[in-house]
Amino acid sequence: MERLMDLAKFADKKFGQNFLKSDYYKQKIIQSMPNDDLQVVEIGPGLGDLTRELIKAKDVIAFEVDKRLCEHLNSEFEDSIRQGKLEIRCGDVLERWEHKSLIDKEYNLIANLPYYISTTIILKALKDPNCRSILVMVQKEVALKFAAVPKQKEFSALSVLAANVGKAQICFDVDPEAFIPIPKVISSVLLIEKSSSQDDKDFEDFLKVAFRQPRKKLLNNLAKNFSKDSVQEAFKTLDLDANTRPHEASTSTYNKLFKTL
Repeated sequence: MERLMDLAKFADKKFGQNFLKSDYYKQKIIQSMPNDDLQVVEIGPGLGDLTRELIKAKDVIAFEVDKRLCEHLNSEFEDSIRQGKLEIRCGDVLERWEHKSLIDKEYNLIANLPYYISTTIILKALKDPNCRSILVMVQKEVALKFAAVPKQKEFSALSVLAANVGKAQICFDVDPEAFIPIPKVISSVLLIEKSSSQDDKDFEDFLKVAFRQPRKKLLNNLAKNFSKDSVQEAFKTLDLDANTRPHEASTSTYNKLFKTL
């Protein structure tokens, strides 16, 4: 009971904080991590419950934006910090991500992300050439968009971006009751294992146009930014049905359309 009161006391709506209290789900997250010797980077360690499990197996660099939690973590993990098992970096991780890579060596990212910033963080990691995998707890709706495949209604620009650099999958869902405070949505743990990185703003802008109206015809969406004749010619060249909806085209088709247009 005392532990739950501590969780509730530290939770800050400003940072969208929901602390994972379930030991069962913490262990499932650990078991979902890639089996390698890479550095682990944790974003949003909170009170350090997952961090405590991580440092049993790996060295961890943890980024925490909340100064109160930074003070707590530095006190709670004093021995681990002194032994070099854990490094706490306090501040906004997006400001630290000014260069292409968050840290100067290859790493696996793990995070329980506030819903309002989850997509931004994942997109940053997809572009980071030193990030080899992304294991994150996010709102299920967001996880579905990254992990969806063509023909599924959730297939989106985020699906294409993830598929272009690796493989995305939902490991498992997490009940709202596993958190303090209890969120109003179901969470999912998403794993993206990267084989490459991609940082192309023009391609991202192209995908925004393609998926602007997801239930409309892809040809009509693209014709809002490109001449209809050029879009029709591209569809003909790629043997793409003019009635294709955005979620029905494959990732390779989007890459080919982008190069053609």
